[in-house]
Amino acid sequence: MEQTAATGITVQQLEQFRQITGAQYVLTDEETLNEHAHDQTENLHFLPAVVIRPRTAEEISAILKICNEYKIPVTPRGGGTGLSGGALPQLGGVVLTTDRLNSILEIDERNLQVTTEPGVITEVLQNAVKEKNLFYPPDPSSRGSCFIGGNIAENSGGPKAVKYGVVKDYVLNLEVVLPNGDIIWTGCNVLKNSTGYNLTQLVVGSEGTLGIVTKIVLKLIPLPQYDLLMLVPFRNLEQAGEAVSAIFRAGFVPSAMELMEIDALKIVSKMVDSTAVPVTEDTAAHLIIEVDGNNMDVLMAEMEAIGNLLTQYDIGEIYFADDAQQKAELWKLRRRVAEAVKLIGYTIEEDTVVPRAELPALIRGVKQLGLKHDFEVVCYGHAGDGNLHIRIRKEGIPNSYGNEEMNGILRELFELVKGLGGTISGEHGIGLIQKGFMDIVFRDANLHLMRQIKQAFDPNNILNAGKIF
Repeated sequence: MEQTAATGITVQQLEQFRQITGAQYVLTDEETLNEHAHDQTENLHFLPAVVIRPRTAEEISAILKICNEYKIPVTPRGGGTGLSGGALPQLGGVVLTTDRLNSILEIDERNLQVTTEPGVITEVLQNAVKEKNLFYPPDPSSRGSCFIGGNIAENSGGPKAVKYGVVKDYVLNLEVVLPNGDIIWTGCNVLKNSTGYNLTQLVVGSEGTLGIVTKIVLKLIPLPQYDLLMLVPFRNLEQAGEAVSAIFRAGFVPSAMELMEIDALKIVSKMVDSTAVPVTEDTAAHLIIEVDGNNMDVLMAEMEAIGNLLTQYDIGEIYFADDAQQKAELWKLRRRVAEAVKLIGYTIEEDTVVPRAELPALIRGVKQLGLKHDFEVVCYGHAGDGNLHIRIRKEGIPNSYGNEEMNGILRELFELVKGLGGTISGEHGIGLIQKGFMDIVFRDANLHLMRQIKQAFDPNNILNAGKIF
């Protein structure tokens, strides 16, 4: 059979794909292939053979049947915002993008549920339910461009996770196309379900290796009426970490608690030309603390009590956001910090998570590793969850993937994390770049079970092959 140049996919197979979706949605031009050759992971780039943009579960089913028969690698792709290489087509083959499955199908106000397709942008979904006075809390920093389907694949979190939980806590049911083309629903649109194995939660966080999600049923909650935001400057980075645990031990549960090291804040402030956050020479880090609810008096009292609690630490003047514009400016800085630090060379990002009280030890250990191995590092992240994003810049090493020296450094970092009772990914997934470190946090028996699950779903190993393991 005739093959397209250097792709391993035949002309006949391309024609079959065109018959399924329409020729305009089977793309092999250089610009499209390059656009889908990378996500936000380091500076990695892998060209697929073809990009296919199906519109329905039935089209995806037909495509997967062909790929399964001929063992063609398929990489599912959402918004391309991933940070672990989950959407990278390192084996070539097909990139199957869900960007045309982009409809919100139903907002069920009676049952506080929404049914959506996976290609809906997360912020668009949040705004749609907000108009009904409803709330979908998981809000990754990339919520303005990431797809809800990608959030399902990675079990995403975001700032609100500290109070409201992550994606898995809101998924009730999924329509999934399996690698052999079968279309199933994983569960039921109910709040309690003890009927057999929980396939819904197995698919959540499976990074596109078990099936392609085509419909999603999410639980919603009533939208809180009010929120208050304050910014607390710390003169000592470790003290900022210590304060996080102290706030929770005192009985407070903020709706968000984010840490930004001062170097990260300076970089992002310069990129977006913002002076929203006052920076003094002795500032080492800031905590962004938000509370929300339906009683403003209670929230004001809570903020005052948290502020009083923090006076035991070496802090500067606490800054309160007075209006929606100031709040939006602070959140813009936090959400764009990853983009900003990557642009100036901090291309290697790790997504470590430890028990909340161990955050100071993790911060201290990261800084010591930087001195030991001569790399620059900035830290930021979801401090309320113990989830610290660590950005590394080391001369001559733009990628950890395939670099022996950097992988040795990361192994030390992950051993530190494991020793503190943590794990190597809180919300970004394992994907391509972390798979070599799974032995640090799992025994062989754990990994064997995971591989058997993958084999049961995908015996021909076509779907996001080479990820996680």
